[in-house]
Amino acid sequence: MTGANPQGSSLGANAQPASAAAIEATGLAAGYGGREVLQDVSLTLAPGEGLCLIGHNGAGKSTLLRVLFGLHRPAAGEIRVFGQKLAQHSPAALGAAGVALVPEGRGVFPDLTVLEIFGLALWSAGVPKGERAARIDDVLELLPRIKEFTRRMAGTLSGGQQQMVSIARALLTRPKVLLLDEPSIGLAPKLFQDLIEPIARLRAERGVAILLVEQNVREAFAVSDRVIVMRSGRIIYEGTPADLSDHAKLMELF
Repeated sequence: MTGANPQGSSLGANAQPASAAAIEATGLAAGYGGREVLQDVSLTLAPGEGLCLIGHNGAGKSTLLRVLFGLHRPAAGEIRVFGQKLAQHSPAALGAAGVALVPEGRGVFPDLTVLEIFGLALWSAGVPKGERAARIDDVLELLPRIKEFTRRMAGTLSGGQQQMVSIARALLTRPKVLLLDEPSIGLAPKLFQDLIEPIARLRAERGVAILLVEQNVREAFAVSDRVIVMRSGRIIYEGTPADLSDHAKLMELF
């Protein structure tokens, strides 16, 4: 599995035209057990863009990310990644196309050390053995605090440390698109700021497109170009963070 090269060298076989949207979804519908969750959802994420997705609990935000990453099959609609409709819209195919997901709830293996988790992620992604150490060093440069606990079992880490590991695991594939689902859950504001800063650097230095589902709107807006608001499975508003600087206007959309 390959992704964007952070040093700016050729992207190789996975390179796509700069004009193609990183992700383009059209008319998505999805649900669970006959209950409709997404209704005619369409969105576009441009290469290098920061897009924030907000809405009340149960609005369908996490389901949308699961559909985009191939974890849940939509009942209708189409998804293109860098202009291409994948033959199989699965997590493996999305990873090979340069898309990574940081799921809600972190999902780290509690009985593995951080380095073991990284090794498993690199093996699963098909990264050649000769490249793995460099990948880990690159991620530790971006998230240097992880160096303090690389040999600890993930289950012994704090919530903030586990979230760092979850983000780092996704970055090992050097993605061109990063989907983040509620990274601030359970974190103190300062810890969340520590996570948002490297995400902003990813955009500025490496051109990674970010789709961020987040309730901490102040911090999320700081790293976003556009904002989408969902309600009851539909997109009800699109704009910029500046458009929603009026707190009263923002609250009207929830």
